[in-house]
Amino acid sequence: MLSSLKEDAAIYEINPFLAVVQTLDFITPVVNDPYAFGAIAAANAISDIYAIGAKPVFALNIVGYPVKSLSLNILEEILKGGADKAKEAGVSIAGGHSVDDNAPKYGMAVTGFVEPSKLIKKKGARPGDVLILTKPLGTGIITTAIDRGLAGEKIESKVSEIMAHLNKGASEAMLEVGVHACTDVTGFGLLGHLYEMLTASERSAELFFDEVPIIPEAREFVKTGTVPAGTHNNYRFIREHVNWKGGVSEENRLLLCDAQTSGGLLIAVPEEKAEQLTSSLTKKGCLAAAKIGVVTENKEKTLEVLS
Repeated sequence: MLSSLKEDAAIYEINPFLAVVQTLDFITPVVNDPYAFGAIAAANAISDIYAIGAKPVFALNIVGYPVKSLSLNILEEILKGGADKAKEAGVSIAGGHSVDDNAPKYGMAVTGFVEPSKLIKKKGARPGDVLILTKPLGTGIITTAIDRGLAGEKIESKVSEIMAHLNKGASEAMLEVGVHACTDVTGFGLLGHLYEMLTASERSAELFFDEVPIIPEAREFVKTGTVPAGTHNNYRFIREHVNWKGGVSEENRLLLCDAQTSGGLLIAVPEEKAEQLTSSLTKKGCLAAAKIGVVTENKEKTLEVLS
């Protein structure tokens, strides 16, 4: 039986004890270092498997590369970064496919397994659930600064580590504790992915901006107008669904809509289990364990953001 295509991964239930999950993602370079780019692309591709509580097992590489204009040594470093990150995740790379392209692209098709009763879907958030985020926001703004030559090596290294950080520990923590819903935060930004979860669950939410973890440098870059087109697109889409309260500035609204690469998990957990989850996330080395909001009954606007 094939699950709804609205989930973070395709899910095929073989029997009551085993389901195959599969996802695919590839990206263009977001940092200058080829090895780091490969690791980020791999972490990004594997993330959807973690988001639904499954265990990634093997992957196929997807490569587009301009073989006539770039050295193959660069491609070698990209693939090495991806291979090392896959190894860290316990994922075997079983093959792949490449094409001659006008710009580098790299990613993976990832396959994993899960017991159907342990699946964690976008649908399932309940009133009173606490919303927890496991990585800081701002990678889209910072990678745009890198592309424009505005960010130095130190910030590039910092944001590379954030994007390459696997959501493995976060996934393990939520499985141990027991949660109601989850999604990962990527190209649609925090508010876009939260909106998906809420509409699937037929619920609304209150979000507390001051509790949202944000990379400090992203706050500085957004003030100078260093904002990717995808972030602006996300804001244009979501703003009609949001009740902005307490004087949330335009800059802060953009941060909440920032298009992320390999962002963290956004988890809806019962209030009585929230402290247990944040403690487990911290012990497992997650980059954040921030309680950023609460799920409510349906309201006129799906999202309410308070400063």
